[in-house]
Amino acid sequence: MSLVRTSVCCLLVVGSICLAAGSTAVTHKYEPTWESLDSRPLPKWYDDAKVGIFIHWGVYAVPSYGSEWFWINWQGSKTEEYVQFMSNNYKPGFTYQDFASDFTAELFNATEWADLFVRSGARYVVLTSKHHEGFTLWPSKHTFGWNAMDVGPHRDILGELANAVRATGQLTFGVYYSLFEWFNRLYTEDKLHAFLRRGYVDGKVWPELQELINTYRPEVLWSDGDWEAPDGYWKAKEFFTWLYNESPVRDTIVTNDRWGMGTLCLHGDFHTCSDRYNPGVLQKHKWENAMTIDRKSWGHRLNARLEDYMTTDELIGELVTTVSCGGNILINVGPTKSGTIEAIFAERLVDMGRWLKVNGAAIYKSQPWMYQNDTLTGSVWYTTTKGSTGRGNNVRTIFAIALDYPYKTNNVRLGAFSNQVTNIAQITMLGYNTALKWKPTDDGILVEFPPKNEIDRLELHHAWTLKITLSSRWPLNV
Repeated sequence: MSLVRTSVCCLLVVGSICLAAGSTAVTHKYEPTWESLDSRPLPKWYDDAKVGIFIHWGVYAVPSYGSEWFWINWQGSKTEEYVQFMSNNYKPGFTYQDFASDFTAELFNATEWADLFVRSGARYVVLTSKHHEGFTLWPSKHTFGWNAMDVGPHRDILGELANAVRATGQLTFGVYYSLFEWFNRLYTEDKLHAFLRRGYVDGKVWPELQELINTYRPEVLWSDGDWEAPDGYWKAKEFFTWLYNESPVRDTIVTNDRWGMGTLCLHGDFHTCSDRYNPGVLQKHKWENAMTIDRKSWGHRLNARLEDYMTTDELIGELVTTVSCGGNILINVGPTKSGTIEAIFAERLVDMGRWLKVNGAAIYKSQPWMYQNDTLTGSVWYTTTKGSTGRGNNVRTIFAIALDYPYKTNNVRLGAFSNQVTNIAQITMLGYNTALKWKPTDDGILVEFPPKNEIDRLELHHAWTLKITLSSRWPLNV
């Protein structure tokens, strides 16, 4: 990963991310043009939150094999591995719809899930209300017989989780929604007509999305399944206009960039650009890294191997590098068909929560600094917060997060402070209350870590955050 040095561009980039001060009454009517819609300020809560939980859950949790794309791999592309799996384990004539009755969710406890997400340190939760299979986790009036109330759990899964998430007082609730459905006849008919007709959009997508927003009032709408058709087919601009002007969440909702060909990485409140997007450099627009703890699937799968799961160190490294470059991270787990989140996912999330409890000041409500990655020690990443004024000087705080422990030397070299050592007032480590020793060098500063036995005694693991307090008028990208 390349090192990012100070530049005027970096200072301008952060300034281009427009943040709303908070929820206000509707004063601006947005027009159905991308120029107008893209001018909407990003609701402040989202940029402050930084960390979210993604949940991929649906009928695909029943076969729990390969990935959440099981149906299309089996009966669409007829991938040999999936065809053989069905032949080996199910009777002839078994259909994908037959899986739904075994999507029982008998152990699903929304409060337990919400408590786990609070322990993870996340600030928002995004549930797949409907994936590409078309099965909805709420009793949609537009998906008769293929929703969690009519078949399988016989429960309003989405409603239960929305209530539990909000009851914590610490989490914001959001939903994922797939625009297309692989085998929906209305959609396939529109596709056969080169998307010049919109029977599926007018009869299914629009009314269902409005029902979803009006009933459950999510504050994240994570769109997907858009890429086969242009944004004009999906009536994306018209939907955004309703969402931003008239919907009950018009002041607080955020949505992504997956609204038809030509919108990815260009439009929406935040950009995703690709799955597991982590560019490693500062971006001009607010972005999100939607990624999975299981590297090979978003949905639950029984054929996962231990090495397929990210370690806690890797997860926290992904979090740090994402936030350093101005992104949010959306961390996915795939529950079982019975409604449990397996221990390996829970362990990773709780580990992250323990780390954030100590190091959260460097993450929540932070912003990128003029450097993201250190020029001497590549495993160090920076964030900053707006400082306070005291005793006549501007006092600012920079956080330097070391992802690798310096076992050989017990110190770290930081090139970002070259020739600016006189501005450093103090250096501490989050979780360790004593000021650290440091000294200037020819190319920066050398910071001595606390004794390793003290770090271990305090259970400071995975990544170590140096809090560097600067005085005087050190330039910052605010």
